[in-house]
Order: sequence, then structure tokens, then C-alpha cells
Amino acid sequence: MTPAENADIPQPSPRFRRDVLVLGIGNILWADEGFGPRAAEAFHQRFRVPEGVEVMDGGTLGGWLVDEICSSRRILVFDCCDLKSEPGTLRLLRAEDIKIWSSTKISPHQSGFNDLLATAEILGSLPEDLAVVGVQPAELEDYGGSLSSGIRARLPEALELARGVLREWGHEVTERPEGEKVEPLSFDVLQMDAYEEGRPDAEDACRTGDERFLKRIAGHAVDRDIKFDD
Repeated sequence: MTPAENADIPQPSPRFRRDVLVLGIGNILWADEGFGPRAAEAFHQRFRVPEGVEVMDGGTLGGWLVDEICSSRRILVFDCCDLKSEPGTLRLLRAEDIKIWSSTKISPHQSGFNDLLATAEILGSLPEDLAVVGVQPAELEDYGGSLSSGIRARLPEALELARGVLREWGHEVTERPEGEKVEPLSFDVLQMDAYEEGRPDAEDACRTGDERFLKRIAGHAVDRDIKFDD
């Protein structure tokens, strides 16, 4: 690549480790709450990204993502959002749409992404630009469930929205050749097909949470079996 061609590629400033971070956040254990990680993985599997762009499954890392946010010039987020709209609504949010200090989170995670942005601002390391590809969830109460059919159907459109944002920011992504083997962003066992195939029946796995931590009425059989030393 000639110096003239290289000059056309956005370059991170000394304070940034990368020009663009494509980040999926959410909890795959709660059905549509996993939209962010699933979309990031789908984007990673479908596209090759140029130098200066990194795709990451942020999962439920919360505060552990602060350093990644502070070291990125621009951030593109996939997330399950409360858009106050019909389930399945897909929307591209820009920086001006996200009120950093608002008490209303843009996502239902315990540590909302806007909380992380507020931390970055306090540290004087707020990204220069931000975009969120968000979807209104249809199902959040199915513990261990995968994406609902309506939300899964929006994945291709979500990827195209993200591709358009990257192009706008000066980065062109390319389709991977058919059959190309790509290392996943997360563990193999957590990939959507494997995750769905490995899900136990409802009789063997509680659908409303981890039953070890659910409240039980007094006198429950498990409680009666507890032995106490004299």
C-alpha cells in the first residue's frame, strides 16, 4: 500500500488503541437479551474487517469493558434495547439519541452501557462517535432459551445497518468466502447452534431462572433433607 493510499484510512490517535470497536453486549441465558452477542458473532462470521476495526463479544462484562471503551475512537454496539416500540423493532441510534446521564437505560442489563459511557466521560476518554444497532426484545423470561424467531429474523438487517455505519466511518468490510473457517468470538459450546442443541428439556432445566437460587416455601423437601450438626 502506498503512503497516499494509507493516508485515506482512518488512523487511531495516540490515545486510542483502535479506530472502531464493534461490540455485542447482553446475556445469552435470557433469550432475546442475547441479541447483542449473537449479532456480533454473526457479523464476525460473515465479514472480514479491515485494520483498525475489532469485533468483540462483550457479553455481561459490564465494568470490565471500560478500558475497551476508553481505548476506542468510535464504537458500534449491538444491543437489546427498550425502544418503547413493538417487539422486533430494529433501530439505529446515534450518539445524540443516547443521553449519557439519563436514568433510563438503553438496555436492560444491570450495568447499562450508558453507565459505562458515563464512566468514560468522567475519565476524560469518551469515544468520539457512537452508534447502537438496537432491537426491541420479544422474550426476556425464558432462562436458557435462544433468540425468539422474530428477533432472529432481524439479524441480517442488523448486520447491514452495522456495515453501513462502518462504511460511513471510512471502513469497508468484505464478505468472507463461502466455507471459510473462522474462530468464534466466544467458546464453541456457546455458539447458537450448539447452545440450542444442548439445551435440556423443561423437566430437567428450570425455565424461569436458576432453581438453586429461587425462593422456596417453608418445608420444601430440599429444606427438610438438610442435616445440622449438634
